[in-house]
Amino acid sequence: MKEVINEIGKDSAFYDESGGGITISGGEPLMQIDFLNALLDECKKKSIHIAVDTSGYAPRSAIEKIKDKVDLFLYDIKMIDDKKHRKYTGASNKQILENFKILAKNGSDVFVRFPVVPGINDDESNVIRTAEFILAHGIKSICLLPYHRTGIEKYRSLGKGYRLRAIATPSDQKLSLIKKQLEAFGLSVRIGG
Repeated sequence: MKEVINEIGKDSAFYDESGGGITISGGEPLMQIDFLNALLDECKKKSIHIAVDTSGYAPRSAIEKIKDKVDLFLYDIKMIDDKKHRKYTGASNKQILENFKILAKNGSDVFVRFPVVPGINDDESNVIRTAEFILAHGIKSICLLPYHRTGIEKYRSLGKGYRLRAIATPSDQKLSLIKKQLEAFGLSVRIGG
C-alpha cells in the first residue's frame, strides 16, 4: 500500500493544478475490496479525486463499503436482459444492476459507459432498455464505447481463446444511430472516452 500511495503522491502537484486525480481500474477493482478501501482512505486523507472504473460485478457489501469514498464511478452497463448477459459474459447481471441502483439512490456521481459490441448488445431493444433503466435511476448521460479488438493479443499472451475474434468495431453509422436512439430519451450522449 505504501508504495502505491508514494507513487500517487508523486503527481499531487499535477492533481492540484489540473483538478484531476486518479482512476482505479483493473480487472475489476471491487474484487480487491480491502485493498481498494484502504487506498481510498489514504487518497481521501490527501484530498485526491478518485474515480473507480467498474463493471459493478461485486457483492453488495463491496459497494456499500466504498460508495461514499469514491468521487466518480465509471460504470459499464453491457446488457439489461439477464439471459443475454449470462450468454455473453458467463455471469448474471442482477448484482450489477442492483449495485447501480444502490449508487444512484446514494446520490453517487455515476458516469455510465455502454460498450457497443456489434451483433451482441447493439440491438434497438437493449439500447432502449438501457436508456429506460438509467433514466429511471436519475442518470442523464451515457458514453458509447465502441468495441475494439485490442484484447486479442492480451488473450493470446495468456494462452486463452478469444471468443469475439469475428466481431468488428462498430461503424460510425451504427454509433450515430445508437446515439440518436439514446438522445431521443433526453440523454446526453458521448462517443468514446
